[in-house]
Amino acid sequence: MSKPGAPPVSVHGTCVLIGASGVLLRGASGAGKSRIADLLVSAARGRGRFAAHVADDRVVLRTGAGRLLAAAPEALAGLWERRGEGIVPIVAERAAVLRLVVDLLPAQDIERLPPPDDLSAEILGIRLARLVFPASDPAGVALTILSRL
Repeated sequence: MSKPGAPPVSVHGTCVLIGASGVLLRGASGAGKSRIADLLVSAARGRGRFAAHVADDRVVLRTGAGRLLAAAPEALAGLWERRGEGIVPIVAERAAVLRLVVDLLPAQDIERLPPPDDLSAEILGIRLARLVFPASDPAGVALTILSRL
């Protein structure tokens, strides 16, 4: 059950929209969140699916009608960091309803057989499906995420 009236929170992460599903990518700086998000959007569009960038580096999360909504902070809206290029302007959706959380972790920190509780994440009182990947294969991670949506 979502927490009524929970104030918005800003988290370190990246968000994209694939079809009607918002995907929140979390991980340490340099884990590849922006790269994987770019690959995910490109792969989805290549398969004829709607896909868009939403937020990079910081994501503002809030609840509404029992759903978890993600958006870019106003100061970062329409901006995306691309390693080697810097911060570039992009066309972005204003918000997304989150359906999936993806955590990028060092391979040695990922359990081979995770307990059932690790297959979901609760944010602001809303439980979402959760996947965990090592960031060592960005294209593979993006394609696996896309296959789950």
